Amino acid sequence: MSEPFSTPLSRRDFLSTSAKLGAFIAAAPYIARGADVVGKSDQLNVALIGCGEQGGVLLNAALKIPNIRFKAVCDIWSYRRTYGERLLKKFGHDPKPYEDYRELLASHPELDAVIIATPDFKHAEHTVAALKAGKHVYCEKLMSNTVEGARAMVVAARETKKLLQLGHQRRSNPRYQHAKDQIVTGNRLLGRVTNISGQWHRAVTDDFGFPANQAISEAKLHEYGYANMHEFRNWRWFKQYAGGPMSDLGAHQIDVYNWMLGVNPRMCIASGGVDYYKTHQWYDNAMAIFEYPTKEGVVRATYEVLTTTSAGGGYHEYFMGDEGSLKISENPKYTKLYREARAPDWDQWTAKGIVASPLSGEGAPPSVKPWEKVGVKKLGGPAKASTVDVRETAALSAWDIPVTLDKAIHQPHLENFFDAIRQGTPLNCTGESAFATAVTILKINESIAAGKKLTFEPSDFIA
Repeated sequence: MSEPFSTPLSRRDFLSTSAKLGAFIAAAPYIARGADVVGKSDQLNVALIGCGEQGGVLLNAALKIPNIRFKAVCDIWSYRRTYGERLLKKFGHDPKPYEDYRELLASHPELDAVIIATPDFKHAEHTVAALKAGKHVYCEKLMSNTVEGARAMVVAARETKKLLQLGHQRRSNPRYQHAKDQIVTGNRLLGRVTNISGQWHRAVTDDFGFPANQAISEAKLHEYGYANMHEFRNWRWFKQYAGGPMSDLGAHQIDVYNWMLGVNPRMCIASGGVDYYKTHQWYDNAMAIFEYPTKEGVVRATYEVLTTTSAGGGYHEYFMGDEGSLKISENPKYTKLYREARAPDWDQWTAKGIVASPLSGEGAPPSVKPWEKVGVKKLGGPAKASTVDVRETAALSAWDIPVTLDKAIHQPHLENFFDAIRQGTPLNCTGESAFATAVTILKINESIAAGKKLTFEPSDFIA
């Protein structure tokens, strides 16, 4: 079993020492490090720790990026370690395979960066070790399955002055960036945002299995912190290793809430349970409500993750304002942009390439008259010829976002990370930003367990 990671500074000590530096460090801790990374050669030497399903996804995305050389791969399961090694060799790399990440870090001083795609409960241990070994780190979300682990990662990045990017890849998606900068925030096409809803619905699935002749020995599983092979393969469903579907799926989308609004929530109340999969520990269906205190007023937000049905439109985030609404997803077919009839004309934004021409057919709501004259029959008496004004929902017009992503969804986020190393480009998801999201997500599970509303203090989001 690996040695547990240690937190170099306590939260109280850090807050005390950072008070003199003001908000600048928390807001932009990587800006001053540009000089440390500018001047690097074009080729970056990289290692992957964690060759499971998500590690494979990141490998395939990284292989599309020029001048990245994988020098090593690491996984405790030889079955997946061999997969990673063979895939890289197929594309001309010659990585050395390792079971123990500590041996990898000690054997490759030439590494510029490490990509970490291990289970959540290992993120802090692996990230802190890689940072202290002098490597920049790209780590998958959720940052950690504990607040303490997430905080240790941020502190280690600050102390080592190395880059830490977390895998909330929507922040590097050009469609999401355009939506935030040009529609929600910059030109405020939605007007005042008052509500958000979001969801991820998945159909019932079987647990992951494994080839009978490829099982890891019980002794080795215990050495690395796993109870058995079933939990190793299905770690997302067990409390020792992860935060359940809210952590696995909801983290991506609730991060978008925080990012788009530019604030963190002040309250959370949630409900969920082990309603279907009786062999799991984490909630298979969960729903949460938040309050976000923006400058214009409270934004009330809901989120639900369902793992027992695919009904209801897959996965998306829906920002609703008094002049327009944005329904956005990594899957373009779920994305729509709506203009309220009361909003100023959007023709100028079409001309500037901010929005695309109105859609027709699927997704375009039917026209509804904003005002009608109707007859009213009074109760207890004969019908009386009378009319009243009744306000109904005015017609919405459906538009599109004229920005597309023609790459694998993780590729732009990896490119941003590598550009930060080479050129000092600002990271799109720093440790500080991801820490606030981790705190938000972990509070949902806490609220479900407590069965009550829980509140956030501003200090809760400071690592």
